[in-house]
Amino acid sequence: MKAQKVLVTTALGVGLGTLLLPTAALADTTVSPASTPVGGTVVLTATTCNPKSGDVLFHVTGPDRDQNVRSTTAAAGGGLSAELFTAGFTLGTYTVAATCGDGSAAGSATFAVTPIGGAPAGGGGSTGNTGLLAAGGALAGAAALGTTVLLRRRRRAAATVG
Repeated sequence: MKAQKVLVTTALGVGLGTLLLPTAALADTTVSPASTPVGGTVVLTATTCNPKSGDVLFHVTGPDRDQNVRSTTAAAGGGLSAELFTAGFTLGTYTVAATCGDGSAAGSATFAVTPIGGAPAGGGGSTGNTGLLAAGGALAGAAALGTTVLLRRRRRAAATVG
C-alpha cells in the first residue's frame, strides 16, 4: 500500500510536469553567429524539424526584411538548416521564425546585422522557452522531494511501530 501511494504521487508529479512542458517548449531554432557584419552569412537551423517531413520555412523579419528562406538541407546536428547572406541588409536586429514541413512551429531566434568592423560575431542566438522548461523542472524536482519526504516519514513511522 505504501509503495502504491509513492507511485501515485510520482505519477501525478510527472503528469503535471508534462502539462507544463508542451512540445512548443522543446522547439529549437538557432542562428549562428548571433551577430554578423553587413554582407556576412548566418546559418539558420531548425533542430526539431524532421527532414523526412519536408522542407523547413524560415521567416526572416527585421528593419528592412520580410522574406522566407526555404531549405531541405540536413543539419549536421539534426534538423534542417539554411545559409542566409546579409548583403543589402540594414543594420539592426532580425527575427527568424521556423515552420517544419509538417506544419509544426520550430521556434524562433534573433540575430543582429552590424557595421563592417563592428561587434565581433557571437556564438549563436536562440530564444528557447526557458520559462516553461524551468517550471517543468521545478515541478519534477518538487515531486521528487515530496516522494523522498513521504518515504522518510513512512520509514520513521514503521520504525516507531515495530
